[in-house]
Amino acid sequence: MHIDRRERNFILVSIVIILIFAVSILVSSFVLGIQVPQSPVPLGRVNPNTVATPGVSPWGDPVEERFREVAPNEYEVYILGQVWTFLPNRITVPKGSTVTFYITSKDVIHGFNLQGTNINMMIIPGQISTLRATFDTPGEYQFVCNEYCGIGHQTMYGTLVVEP
Repeated sequence: MHIDRRERNFILVSIVIILIFAVSILVSSFVLGIQVPQSPVPLGRVNPNTVATPGVSPWGDPVEERFREVAPNEYEVYILGQVWTFLPNRITVPKGSTVTFYITSKDVIHGFNLQGTNINMMIIPGQISTLRATFDTPGEYQFVCNEYCGIGHQTMYGTLVVEP
């Protein structure tokens, strides 16, 4: 079988590029420890029509009670995404805290992106998305909705403050 010289060279260059990509992925994952963030785990479902009703779910509690300390330096926060706000939209934790986020929506699909971290979740009405993260660096981290949710989408943001 005869293969043209230019075609053979093109095939060889393609194979070399694929090998370079494969080696770089292996080196970054095993030697440098770079990992793709894990997908948030859907914890369960809630009725989006009653999720904000007091006494029915934690998202129905007053905003100041949706953030609670469950152990020393361990916190849970129940965030409700709704057109066009997050409740609560300001969270303050001390440095070194581990926070478990429980997030759901009562109306449309929203996003939750905590800037400066690898936290990025899709918030689907009635689905409870959860993610756990430790915050060792003090500062202010903005969280925004990164899924277009309507005309007031640009007003949907909040702040996580990590105090020294």
